[in-house]
Amino acid sequence: MILPYLLRLLCLCCASFFVVNVAAGLLVCISSKSAIRFAESRTPMRAARLLLGLRLLPFVLAVLFVLELCVPSYLWLEPTATSERVGLLCGVLGLLGAATWLNSLARTAQSLFASLRHNRICRLAGQEARLPGESSPVVLVENEAPLLAMAGLFRPRLLISRSVLQNLSAEELDASLAHEHAHRASRDNLKRFLIQLAPDIFPFFHPLRTLERTWSRFAEWAADDQATAGDSGRAVSLAAALVQVARLGRGPRLPFLSTSLLASDRDFSARVDRLLETVPAIPAPAAQPQPALRTAGVLLVGCLAALLATPATLAVVHELLELLLH
Repeated sequence: MILPYLLRLLCLCCASFFVVNVAAGLLVCISSKSAIRFAESRTPMRAARLLLGLRLLPFVLAVLFVLELCVPSYLWLEPTATSERVGLLCGVLGLLGAATWLNSLARTAQSLFASLRHNRICRLAGQEARLPGESSPVVLVENEAPLLAMAGLFRPRLLISRSVLQNLSAEELDASLAHEHAHRASRDNLKRFLIQLAPDIFPFFHPLRTLERTWSRFAEWAADDQATAGDSGRAVSLAAALVQVARLGRGPRLPFLSTSLLASDRDFSARVDRLLETVPAIPAPAAQPQPALRTAGVLLVGCLAALLATPATLAVVHELLELLLH
């Protein structure tokens, strides 16, 4: 197959992305059980950060390889001939990489449209209202189905149904709102967007789904911890709110890019039990900033980027790409 200069570059980028994404994704998949066991020994917030980083790692490494090595080495060392033959292997890998990306983009676009549509329907079916202690208005939905969720990516809005508002006590409502505000502070909806955007290892194959579900569970636990702040009374109120909302019936199906008080029925019992076992927190000393550690991390990343951009490294990468190309 003979392709012109820029189409060869596009084919190489897709093929390189697919190879790196598959290699890193399989390593993450193999180590996911050990990573989950390790995460269970950490606090929910740290566990969620660890699992999110693992889920996005193949995507990040593949993008960095393409942008930092594949494209510069090709543009620098590949002659600008009008056309050149592309091997069957490179063509197949390029098509697989393109299919993986198209599947990811289609899934992300579908989630965005579903989120926008749901938010618009809620605004049309409801009205803005002010709740005590809330700095911004919430969308009060006239719906019998229980709803308490944070919807939106960059400016998330709180959605609450009148049935939830009428059936929760002041303490239960305050703890529930604090839970959703914790999701907003952690930008969990944006993290869900990144998970959707990160391509799977193979098109239409989801071997990292367990990692995503476990991240979601720890994200809910982290929001519970931030909402209760180690206060056993608030923990009991939040547990009671979960039970009350669950008794109101099944809530509406929410888009993926939103967080709900009752995120999943699978984790309901464990979540309530965990809240009821909350031990009153002892004030901890304020954490001291570590500017030296952050500076060392920035310097390490800078040195690594400079090393990868050296002519010798680009030459080696170009030789590997030539083998892949032919």
